[in-house]
Amino acid sequence: MTADFASRIWNPVRVLPFLLPVSAALAQTDTSAMQWLQRIYSASERLSYTGTFVYQQGQRVETSRIVHVADVSGPRERLETLDGVPREIVRSGDEVVCYLPESMTVKIDKQPGRRPFPAILSEQLKDVSDNYTVKKGDIERVGGYSCQVLTLEPKDRMRYGHRLWADVSTGMLLRTKTFNEKNELLEQFAFTQIKIGGSIARDQLKPRYFRQSKDWRIEDSGAIRANLAESGWTIRSKPPGFRTVAELTRTVGGTEGVGHIVLSDGLAAISVFIELATSKRPAPQAGLARQGPINVYVRPVGNYWVTVVGEAPAESVKYVANAVEYHK
Repeated sequence: MTADFASRIWNPVRVLPFLLPVSAALAQTDTSAMQWLQRIYSASERLSYTGTFVYQQGQRVETSRIVHVADVSGPRERLETLDGVPREIVRSGDEVVCYLPESMTVKIDKQPGRRPFPAILSEQLKDVSDNYTVKKGDIERVGGYSCQVLTLEPKDRMRYGHRLWADVSTGMLLRTKTFNEKNELLEQFAFTQIKIGGSIARDQLKPRYFRQSKDWRIEDSGAIRANLAESGWTIRSKPPGFRTVAELTRTVGGTEGVGHIVLSDGLAAISVFIELATSKRPAPQAGLARQGPINVYVRPVGNYWVTVVGEAPAESVKYVANAVEYHK
């Protein structure tokens, strides 16, 4: 099930995420470091930029180009991969459209409250300070820019650690690294070239594949806000610091009406998918699976399959899965 479901979940703009042992919980968060997190958040809200970045997870390396415009109409951006399988993602407000020329497919999704790339912080910065010890490090250079280094040390084993590099002048996030509880690198991204601010021609936001995609297959997630508690679904308890930030129903891999609950601790996100068991496809395989920093845990609940996907340690993902309950 885990591999099958993971292949059917479309997460178009994954947090490109986004260090030390848990004993660091005794340390105190640096007030000036928290001010830097606020600068990073503000930069993602107000800055326009164009650039090229490299994402690495294990042996997988992918280079992408991004154009991001922030103005009174809301954030808009276009991201395209420059190597490997062609892919182009265009975001306008809550709507995200992914063009896949190799399979001649257009995927459309609504993501209420989704933060623009590189979105690793929420408005609730207090959530971050409650769950991570945040410290300032040295000044280092990334892509020709002087950057303030920050470390986010998890206060328990329910989340990963992070290291961030933010442009000293603007607060723009230019590099991140994500670490597990053994301080092993899980993934990283870094801009190799970026232009921050200035005028950006609106035609740079136009999809490259728009014209030829008119005859392609369209897959619309049909995502809408929902109250899954009214249908009987609850999460008995959550990992410390995590709270529900969104509830939706959507279509996943052709299956309609899949419940989707998103939990967050202010930095990490965990998704819970609730799908009615049917005879239309093989029964999923229960248990835990991992893809890089992403852990997936599947368990049956009555006539449903609950799949929990998170860029979080296995312990956290399993905890959430075992806490999902259904009451008729």
